[in-house]
Amino acid sequence: MKQKLLFSLIITISVISITTILFAQNAEAQSLVPEWIKNNAAWWAEGTVDDQTFLNGIEFLIENNVIHVSSNDSSIDVDKLTIGFIPLEKAGEITPKAEALEQFLENRLGVDVEIVVPTKYESIIEGMRFGHIDAAFMDTGPAWITHQRTGAEAVLAEIVAGKVNYQATVWTLAENDSIHTLEDTLGKRVAFTSITGSSGFVRPMGTLVTEGHIQIEGNDIVALQSALADNFESHTFTGGYKAALELLLNGNVDVAFGSDIAPQKYLEQKDQAKLRAVTTLGPVPSHVFMVNADMSDSTKDALVNALVELNYDENNEILQNLYGAEALVPTTTTMHIGEFGIYIDALTGLDQEILDKYNKSK
Repeated sequence: MKQKLLFSLIITISVISITTILFAQNAEAQSLVPEWIKNNAAWWAEGTVDDQTFLNGIEFLIENNVIHVSSNDSSIDVDKLTIGFIPLEKAGEITPKAEALEQFLENRLGVDVEIVVPTKYESIIEGMRFGHIDAAFMDTGPAWITHQRTGAEAVLAEIVAGKVNYQATVWTLAENDSIHTLEDTLGKRVAFTSITGSSGFVRPMGTLVTEGHIQIEGNDIVALQSALADNFESHTFTGGYKAALELLLNGNVDVAFGSDIAPQKYLEQKDQAKLRAVTTLGPVPSHVFMVNADMSDSTKDALVNALVELNYDENNEILQNLYGAEALVPTTTTMHIGEFGIYIDALTGLDQEILDKYNKSK
């Protein structure tokens, strides 16, 4: 209970801040937080110190401008907000859930809120570009592309299973002693999930390219496909984590790319024991909430304030019903997607492939 209360308190503090985001995620702010306050927070969550001791630490951060609290309420300076949702072939599947959020935001903000559930991300991108869409829930890849093309910014990240990311991982058979690094996968038989898979392709292939192990000769998707053919004995797109791991277990490939929890999620324990994690490549970010580049700070703050109220028990069902997220935490595009976006940019032609993946009108 205390851990949940701590989380809610930190979220509340971050939301009323004008110039900072959640300080636990901000490297610069984190360096400004004294160790005794970090210890107090941990001890308070465990029940070792009392509430007043913990609040004294928060007060210290406010008084020393580590957390900047505005005395003015955030206000909306528009009459209507249009919010987009992740494209679905059958918009009816999410529309009732989105309407619950629509009603919630209208009650909190006092303005008309319209929901848009398109069949393709291009509609959201163009809507952001020309001001027809003010904000949107987005997958990481399309969010980065939207940021690159329109200047839209991520302001909130989803927490799923207690995390804002999961880890891209290289898997091989436990008995295979020839593969110990990502570079060792070159020249081997590999299984990717799909050409748009975040942990199953974008992160591993993007890392090989950005670290100079693979050169892409050209600037389109054909050049990327040629680089794959030139650098691996064979490569397969399996369509998912489970299929990639099964190819590995059956000896059809030497390496399977995927997430850190894929084996325990899709395989029986006896098969999990046959695998070895070669290396963990790094985080793949969770979904984000993006806002139009032209949205004013006051409207942005008011919208973020309202959305963070979805973390509270009385409102949380609205959030969980949308995409299964447990909470929303303040963030920035650079902090949450920036590193991952570098890999998308490095893989030529991939941006359009990612957008096509979510085109449910085809």
